[in-house]
Amino acid sequence: MKILVASQLDPDALGVLRAQHDVSTAIGASESELRHAVEDREAIVFRSGVTLTREVLESGRWLRLLVRAGSGLDNLDLGYVRGRGIRLERVPGPGAQAVAELTFGLLLCLARGIVVADRKLREGHWAKAELIGRGLAGKTLGIVGVGSIGRQVATLGRAWGMVPIGCVKHWTPERALSCAEQGIRLVDLPTVLEGSDFVTLHVPLDESTRGLIGRVELARMRPGSFLVNIARGGVVDEEALLDALVEGRSLHGAALDVHVSEGEGRLSPLAGLPNVVLTPHIGAATVDAQREIGREVVRIIERFSATDDPAAPVAEAVATHHE
Repeated sequence: MKILVASQLDPDALGVLRAQHDVSTAIGASESELRHAVEDREAIVFRSGVTLTREVLESGRWLRLLVRAGSGLDNLDLGYVRGRGIRLERVPGPGAQAVAELTFGLLLCLARGIVVADRKLREGHWAKAELIGRGLAGKTLGIVGVGSIGRQVATLGRAWGMVPIGCVKHWTPERALSCAEQGIRLVDLPTVLEGSDFVTLHVPLDESTRGLIGRVELARMRPGSFLVNIARGGVVDEEALLDALVEGRSLHGAALDVHVSEGEGRLSPLAGLPNVVLTPHIGAATVDAQREIGREVVRIIERFSATDDPAAPVAEAVATHHE
């Protein structure tokens, strides 16, 4: 197959693909460069940070397969993909553990002021008396989006002695029972916000979740609580979050791995606040996760290239890992 790799991929996986297929790369390419790069390609492998617009996809007249080396689909014109019948495959599983682990890393940074402590010590200030943290045991962990990532966060929370509650977009008795068996009580979003000491976000970005956490929702949060957004930047109204953190009426701190504006040279509006931890969209960025994602990308392409029906219909792109 003629494959375009438009994002960084595990080196071993890229080597395997190059040995068996015609592979070109366009990492960090502009939209115009992508349009040129896909002209003769049959498949594209991509991650977050690459936007496949309708114009880019239209330029790939031979496209038959898209492989999202991850989970989110907000950087893809999904309607066009479905309408044209291009097959779409995602690789959500391997990154779930890594994202859950970073979620907990951010929780710990917020609860214990680790980033502030590090900075002050590097400045020569022994701030031991100033840094009084919060414990996790016995605290309520609110999980917005109880899919594979959210469930893993709940498992980690329970191991730390936390009490997980959560909400999902589509509540069913079966889903509530499944969550209950894992020790997660399903409630609605207002109850999660009002009743949690720590709230973590794990939902896809679409029209129903854009601005999901705004001024009204932030005002609902328990006094002294913390917010972690590791989903997508647009899920949180960053201007409202800035105001809530400055006012300090309820929200005590926040950590964000995802941002409304991402990329080199872009500064978060929250960057000047001491009670905020910021990371550059590194949720699934572990050697282990990327290696397994790479292997799964290879398996997907091998299965597809061996099929007798290259015009197979587009796969349903339901973000079950989030909900």
